[in-house]
Amino acid sequence: MMFGWLRRNPKAIFRLLLVGLDASMISLAFYLAYRLRLLTEHQNLPTTFTPYLGMFSIYLFTILVVFFFTRLYHRQRALSHIDELSKVATATSVGTLIAIALFSLFFKNEMDYPRLMVVYAWLLTILFVFIGRTAYARWQWAMQAKGYGASNVLIVGAGEIGRIILQKILRSPGLGYKVVGFVDDRAEQDKVMGVPVLGGVKDLRNILDREQVNEVIIAMPEASHQEILSIIGMCDRSQLNIKVFPDVFQIMAGEVNIGDLDGLPLLTVRDVALRGWKLTLKRIMDIVGASVALVLLSPLMLFMAILIKLDSPGPVFYVQERMGLDAKPFPMLKFRSMRQDADANGPGWTTKNDPRRTRFGAFIRRYSLDELPQLINVLLGHMSLVGPRPEQPYYVEQFRRSIPRYMERHREKAGITGWAQIHGLRGDTSIAERTKYDLWYIENWSLWLDIKILIKTLVRIFTDRSAY
Repeated sequence: MMFGWLRRNPKAIFRLLLVGLDASMISLAFYLAYRLRLLTEHQNLPTTFTPYLGMFSIYLFTILVVFFFTRLYHRQRALSHIDELSKVATATSVGTLIAIALFSLFFKNEMDYPRLMVVYAWLLTILFVFIGRTAYARWQWAMQAKGYGASNVLIVGAGEIGRIILQKILRSPGLGYKVVGFVDDRAEQDKVMGVPVLGGVKDLRNILDREQVNEVIIAMPEASHQEILSIIGMCDRSQLNIKVFPDVFQIMAGEVNIGDLDGLPLLTVRDVALRGWKLTLKRIMDIVGASVALVLLSPLMLFMAILIKLDSPGPVFYVQERMGLDAKPFPMLKFRSMRQDADANGPGWTTKNDPRRTRFGAFIRRYSLDELPQLINVLLGHMSLVGPRPEQPYYVEQFRRSIPRYMERHREKAGITGWAQIHGLRGDTSIAERTKYDLWYIENWSLWLDIKILIKTLVRIFTDRSAY
């Protein structure tokens, strides 16, 4: 009976395997911590692991319990490795502190528990659990891409937004979503991008049962609130997840927070996170980061300058006016990657296989090495390490008239990299989409978010094949 239930619930198998993997990694970390202590401390120590079995049992149980209550066994489908490392480190630290308290309680009169060994176990647990979970995530994505543990998804709305959602799902098979079809009263075709239109909204209940739907995505931003509520009311199955693509809030990039005014509930849809002492903290990070990077990269930058001069006639640096904080222009520095006469016909987007590129320019643009001189802009205060990418004044004037809230990007300093860039929105891509990501960053800034963006940028430099 138990095995039959597991066969019907592949997600439960994934979760049990993850618990077993965590337990194995924690056990290995504790044992290696014991071995490290034997190597580093020169005193009379137990030469067998047996005296530490009680401590080990408490440590293992405590860490697993903390992992459970911090929802580390309810993994988000699109959780990044960096976010998982943060969650694992936090939960392990809390679990270790609780374990230390329990060691003091249970072994107070029996043995002086080894503090250095606990420190080793704490650090090794974070490392091993993260490595194990990274490998596990890759395996789970591969299995979900093959259909194991997939969730049946129904998209309500076959219009432009519904198609965009379908494209996102098809591009990420590892998330484990299987789109069973669309529901739309106004659909003009029986299939949309190869996915069938199963009926209208009035047929929703029957479709949910017939197709064994696990998740419904309502992609009808043009629908009234009453229509949305009616659709949600039809999705009355207890195990059904419901997601709604927002209407007016799609241009409100910030996270919606619920507050109150003397008991009156209010929604906050616009808030600037980066203010006060946080500005000072970000500036310190910029100065330290840019200074260290310039010192470490100066030999590489000198070598690149020589190659640029040898590759084609013209200056080493390309200086272009861009608009930054408060829409004030500043001279942005880049290594020259194009011919000297590249702007002879006026400003223009860089395109794939752009004929204006030099031979060496194509290489440095591929790995974003042409952006390195912008570290000087960061030191001078024109830019930040992380922020919205600056545009030329010519384009800013165009975008401010057609893109809602576009100028609000200029409430913060421009950045060498940003939230939009690590999500693939760079160069000749949708300005409207980039604006949404930039505004979300401005309204949800944190030091950890900047660090995460910088780490992901470094990863993308070596893995992204779309740069040009």
